[in-house]
Amino acid sequence: MDQRETVIGTVSDEDADNPAVKPVRSNWERALPWVMALVFAGLYATISVARFERLTIGSFDLGIFEQAVRHFAHLQAPIVDLEGAGQNFLGDHWNPAIAVFAPFYRLFPTPVTLLVGQAVVIALGVVPLTRAGVRHLGRWSGVAVGLAFGMSYGIQGAVEFDVHGVSLAVPLLAFGLEAFLAGRWTVVVAWAAPLVLVQEDLGLTVAALGLVLVLVGARRWGFGLAVFGLASFALTMKILIPHFNAAGSGPRSFLQASQSGTDDSLLHRILELPLAVATSEPRGTTVLLLLGVTAFLATQSPLLIVVLPTLGWRFVSTNQNFWGQSFHYDLVLMPIVFAALVDGVVRARRDSWRPLRWYARAAPTLALLVGLFLCTRYAFRELVDPATYQPSPRAPAAERILSKIPDGATVEADLGLISKLTSRTRVFFVGKAAPVVPQFVLIDDNAGWNPPLPDPVKYAESLHPGTTYVLVHHDDGYTLMRRVP
Repeated sequence: MDQRETVIGTVSDEDADNPAVKPVRSNWERALPWVMALVFAGLYATISVARFERLTIGSFDLGIFEQAVRHFAHLQAPIVDLEGAGQNFLGDHWNPAIAVFAPFYRLFPTPVTLLVGQAVVIALGVVPLTRAGVRHLGRWSGVAVGLAFGMSYGIQGAVEFDVHGVSLAVPLLAFGLEAFLAGRWTVVVAWAAPLVLVQEDLGLTVAALGLVLVLVGARRWGFGLAVFGLASFALTMKILIPHFNAAGSGPRSFLQASQSGTDDSLLHRILELPLAVATSEPRGTTVLLLLGVTAFLATQSPLLIVVLPTLGWRFVSTNQNFWGQSFHYDLVLMPIVFAALVDGVVRARRDSWRPLRWYARAAPTLALLVGLFLCTRYAFRELVDPATYQPSPRAPAAERILSKIPDGATVEADLGLISKLTSRTRVFFVGKAAPVVPQFVLIDDNAGWNPPLPDPVKYAESLHPGTTYVLVHHDDGYTLMRRVP
């Protein structure tokens, strides 16, 4: 058998008359995925920008990526002072791919550029997954897959959280997996290879995709991609990141995965991982959601192997934030599980067991219903809430405080207004400015201080012994202090 016939996208003689596997032909079918992507991009951008304007968006990651992109936009090293004065971003995350945002940021130097850019990048993934669904499952089943992907909880969680460079993996994976389903190996490799520039762990994802190629018969391409992914991962972790890291160490996420806990080693945690997933609610829920959004038919596809590297490093980590569904951590898994859904449905429809064939025909609709239900639990619920479009009651006070900080100033701030400052000042996170002594210290009582600082001026001076700060303005929980020369 020709190796291309092992992939569902190949039209064999027996399937030549099956419309579910014919290429997309009509103009309507060509345009629809792009229209869907445009709508989703608008929805994602609306949620992100509205949260930014309401001062509810988590500003730390947005500030970090804005500082990095801002330097890229001016052809400079991506220094991220929020992680420590003079720290190179590439010493924490190997994410040079975020430079693609730099030309747009140079034209529109505002964090909104990154929020909208992320929305567009993620929404692009709707196009190939919808096309793959229509091509292999039929028109309406394919549309259901595209809609379910676009409203999946992993995407909504990332849009609701902040900005992160891993969003660039979504279209690369989606277009690459569309090519995989069609048996176009060269195109698969072309889309998958750049993933190693998106985030350090994605070299392992590339290697896992190479393994799947081997399993379906594309051995030459598969072995090559697997070796490339593993080599890139080793190069990134052992040479590139330590080179740019001031301490000469690797990224924090993998350090937390490799460090021992109070009474267990990394090897012990790996061996106990199946039991940990079964007994840990955050881990178990993550696995159930990943399978549930595909009506559990992703289990019929070897593509599910590709999620294992990401889940593996997250689940063995000592940082419990990696285990659950918060933040952006499941975003990169969404294109994989939905491509596996398409593959799994086709495989199940060809199964000899009739109940499975019947269930497979209903699976895309069930996946869409799951997605609609999750919209009531994640970010899309904000779209129908009138409060989403109302300004924050604290916005006037924030603007008054910000107006007292001149462009180009050095500012040490907590999570409150970081993202309102990074486009025009040099910003440090509280406690990480040394050896720089900033001109201003900005404290927001609502940014996690429990209880609020009794004397912000003394706190500012404690950060920089021997320096005197004076109160500039206090308004609605915001306190701004200025250094006395």
